[in-house]
Amino acid sequence: MIRELKLSLIMISLAASGMALAQNIAVVNGRPITKERADLFLQELEKQGQQASPELATLVRQELVDREILLQEAERRGLPAVAQNKFQIEASRQQILIQALVQDELSRNPLTEDAVRQEYSKLTAEPIIEYRSRHILVDSEAEARSIIDKLRAGSSFQSLAKQSKDPGSAAQGGDLDWATPQSFVQSFSDAMVALKKGEVTKDPVKSQFGWHVIRLDDTRENKHPDFETVRDQLTETIQRKRLTEFQQRLKAKAKIQ
Repeated sequence: MIRELKLSLIMISLAASGMALAQNIAVVNGRPITKERADLFLQELEKQGQQASPELATLVRQELVDREILLQEAERRGLPAVAQNKFQIEASRQQILIQALVQDELSRNPLTEDAVRQEYSKLTAEPIIEYRSRHILVDSEAEARSIIDKLRAGSSFQSLAKQSKDPGSAAQGGDLDWATPQSFVQSFSDAMVALKKGEVTKDPVKSQFGWHVIRLDDTRENKHPDFETVRDQLTETIQRKRLTEFQQRLKAKAKIQ
């Protein structure tokens, strides 16, 4: 009876050991590498375009074994306790979790087709107006006023533009080609859109680049790109905005001392 009990216990132990081995793809110095870990590794490779196969599974097993050997040696040398290594490990952990939170938030609040189309409708409600302008950029307000005086006296804008600090437009008589107001810094944009065709700014316009004398040559209305062309970009913009609002809500609730 006692012998039968011992045999039963041995069989149970062997069965349990077999189950443990089935859950692991390898054991390195007593530390198991789980099948789940290997499967997740394979899934990442498949996302990158690798084709699942027995050969790939074998390569993954070897890679995980090699990593485990190196990791154990790093731990034996006490490298995880080094301050710089601890910082980088923690930074990587934070980045992974933050990215996971972002994906989780997006999946919980999926962006619908209707929402993207509504945003497109808002953006396309107003026409796109493009401006063809010229400018002369100089270092001082006095120089800019002198140029305005010369223009009033009949001097050619294209000729005076040769002294501009902006070499690209200076070579083109100050021409900035067709562009929307958003293409320029605020002070320049505000002054440009206030002009009528053929007008020159009455006063110099200051920006971080210097002092501008601006002439508006023409305006035109341009078509908005069709929805399919901007769908992906618009989706990304809306998601980025939603994530910013999500972060702001979390920050508003947080106790920061």
